[in-house]
Amino acid sequence: MQCLALYRQTVVLAQGLSMRHSITAILAAAVFSLLPGRAAFAQQDEGLKLQDNPPDRYVVVKGDTLWGISKRYLQNPWKWPDLWGMNKDEVANPHLIYPGDVLILDLSGGTARLRKEGTGLAEAGRGSAVNSTVKLSPKVRTAPVSSAAIPSISSSVIGPFLNRPLIVDKDTFEASPRVVATQENRVLVGAGDSAFVKGIDADAPPVWQVYRATKPLYDPGTKELLGNEVLYLGDARVTEIGEVSTVRVLRARQEIGVGDRLVMAPPSDILSYSPHAVRGDFSGTVISATENVVSEIGQQQVVVLNRGVRDGVEIGHVVALYRQGRDVVPRRLPSSASNDPARKEIRSVYSEYDPTKAGEPVRTPDQRYGLAFVFRVFDRVSYALVMNTSRSVNLGDAVRAP
Repeated sequence: MQCLALYRQTVVLAQGLSMRHSITAILAAAVFSLLPGRAAFAQQDEGLKLQDNPPDRYVVVKGDTLWGISKRYLQNPWKWPDLWGMNKDEVANPHLIYPGDVLILDLSGGTARLRKEGTGLAEAGRGSAVNSTVKLSPKVRTAPVSSAAIPSISSSVIGPFLNRPLIVDKDTFEASPRVVATQENRVLVGAGDSAFVKGIDADAPPVWQVYRATKPLYDPGTKELLGNEVLYLGDARVTEIGEVSTVRVLRARQEIGVGDRLVMAPPSDILSYSPHAVRGDFSGTVISATENVVSEIGQQQVVVLNRGVRDGVEIGHVVALYRQGRDVVPRRLPSSASNDPARKEIRSVYSEYDPTKAGEPVRTPDQRYGLAFVFRVFDRVSYALVMNTSRSVNLGDAVRAP
């Protein structure tokens, strides 16, 4: 159908040209319609916007991420499931890509597709005679035990946020086992030291995580309490159970003291999740950042959003970051008299500013400047990793559909 439409357009164009020019136009149109390259793809599929010069072949290396590889091919790297041709069901279980795999950009079908070398029918039938039957059979992939599939995003960055509570209900946290004393009455203890904890049951697990309450999180619009953010201090193992139990600190990220709480570690989330856009009417706000961020929040840092499960947020959602507009009052500057030969002195136009001549207040538009990837979701809040940004992220910035 595409070729027929292009042919009709060419015929119409040819009718208005000389015979020599007509033949040239028809031949050019015919050649263009048969090209399987990037120019043909750009007009056939506007959903996937390729980079100006994407590589035809790429070898996966250790440390790569699916997002990072996609940046080599797509202007919107979070759309890599479309580049792989994955359907809605497959998005939950993305392709397993390993270091050493060779990726091929295939444009022969009119739609860009990325695949692993050796997975296409062309490779399966290579070397076979014309009209011969090619027998396909399952193959076993062998790889070293230490070889792991590359993750969607950097696991080294989000790893500490996957198996820790971080956001807890106030009542639940206050009911958790509490450190009531330390070894030799020290103010703080660290790895290898002992502490005494009240509230551990006899059938409780042996290993706990230690936390300290930091700050409550409120919705900036409704002022609703969304949860309490807690600070991870370390891990401890129960060595003796009693009304007041004894624990030994296994590792300490920060020193532990009286009043800190013990919380059971939740199971780790799976890193194999794929990016997909949040719904179109979604809106939220950046309300917090990790405890190690002092002022500016940049790329590959974690932010907290005031939206969670109850708002339809899912692991893998991609949101756009916006700097909200502000109200400004335009100034009306007086006309310059610099070309007046009769003037006796030179004065800056700003020195004649009259507040009564200022214009009506106007609202500047919101400015989009980056993307964030949601990797952990709680009931009322969620954690997102800043993936691409052209400026620092500020608390209070808006998040919307990309």
